[in-house]
Amino acid sequence: MPELPDVETFRAVAQRVAGRTVRRVAVRDRGILAGVSPATLRHRLEGRRLGRARRHGKHLLIEAKGVGTLAMHFGMNGALCLVHHGENDPRFTRLQLEFAGGDRLDYVNPRRIGRVQLAKSADDFIAAAGLGPDALDRRFDRAAFERLVCGERRAIKTLLMDQACIAGIGNLYADEILFQARIYPAATAGALDRAQVRRLFTMLKRVLRIASARRAGAEGGWARLPKTYLLHEGHKGGSCPRCGGALSSMRIGGRTTYYCPRCQRKT
Repeated sequence: MPELPDVETFRAVAQRVAGRTVRRVAVRDRGILAGVSPATLRHRLEGRRLGRARRHGKHLLIEAKGVGTLAMHFGMNGALCLVHHGENDPRFTRLQLEFAGGDRLDYVNPRRIGRVQLAKSADDFIAAAGLGPDALDRRFDRAAFERLVCGERRAIKTLLMDQACIAGIGNLYADEILFQARIYPAATAGALDRAQVRRLFTMLKRVLRIASARRAGAEGGWARLPKTYLLHEGHKGGSCPRCGGALSSMRIGGRTTYYCPRCQRKT
């Protein structure tokens, strides 16, 4: 599932068309729209200029001048592509915004799980969706994270993936953050000591910043990540990039979790 670094890549794509006017809206699959009909979306967006693109967690929020905000969620394996005149559209394009000259912004979603909707503003959408602070928001500091963890009885991985607590972290990056912090994924969040919580917060910010800066959400992006990252080995038969030992797996919150039993000891 596209997580924060992936959506940061999509934000950069959308930012390339900021200031351009939408000439035509093509809805190829109305099932990906939420709370708005294809006719209404066309009426609201055609002839409108797009503003800046903003990311909040796993959501991309594109300003449409005088209309509101186009909010996109990418489901399991969606993407956003800028297609130039003369190029073929990607398979599974569900929504297309066309500009003068034939360039298109394509919302691609093979499994049709993601959704696109129109909100009054980015802040209205975030509030209505019940999202917590973006994981890389500067206002989400160590003190805020410590308050979040304090007294929490759930597994720390479950807490990290709860979008109402922290927006942007999914299954893969939760595993990576916990691996880098050397914390057992099923550990009770509120039972972590102060040093562990501080180390976890540091790694949370560091992993997501590095992955975003290296465009890990782009095609072949994982190859750009440090070789010490679990993401390269997080699969059946994988080995720890730190100690070389065999990785273990378990189910937490219905998701497969990979970890190193040597480096992330159960306490």
